[in-house]
Amino acid sequence: MRLPAILVLAFATTLSLAQTPSTSLVPKSPSTKAPAVTYLFPEQVTIAAGKPTGVDLHFRIAPGLHINSHSPREAELIPTTLKFDDSAVTLKGATFPPGTDIAFAIDPSDKLSVYTGDFIIRAEMVATPGEHLVQATLHYQACDNSACMPPHTIPVVFDVIAR
Repeated sequence: MRLPAILVLAFATTLSLAQTPSTSLVPKSPSTKAPAVTYLFPEQVTIAAGKPTGVDLHFRIAPGLHINSHSPREAELIPTTLKFDDSAVTLKGATFPPGTDIAFAIDPSDKLSVYTGDFIIRAEMVATPGEHLVQATLHYQACDNSACMPPHTIPVVFDVIAR
C-alpha cells in the first residue's frame, strides 16, 4: 500500500511545479536606470605616432536631461570634463562644443549653459608608436527641469593605433 502514497505524492509535486511560473517568462524589472550620458564612438582610431591629432568623441544625453557645459555660467556648477588615464596616449587639449543657454521656469531670467542630445568633444592627443587601449573618463552633472543628480563619471574607452 505504500506505492499509491508515493504516486500521489509524486503527482502532487508535479502539479505544484507545473503551476509555478517559469522565471524566464516573468518580466524582469529594470535593476539599473539608463545612464544619463552614453559614450557612442569611436571604438578605434588610427593616428600618426608622435604627432598631435584631433579625434572626435561622440556622446548622447538621455532625453529629458541636460548636463552643464564645459564652461558653466556659475562657479558652483560642475563643468563637463574629459580626462585621459593612459600615459602612452596623452590628451594635449580638448575642444568642447559651446553650451546652449537655457532658462527654466524657476527663474526665467537666469540662463544656464548646458548640453542636450548628442554632442562631440574634439580630443587633441599624442600617442607613442603601437596599439593602445585608452581608458579616459567623462565627468558631468546631469539635471532635469526640476533637480540635479549627483556628479557622475563614465568610462570613455577606445583603441588607438599609432603608426
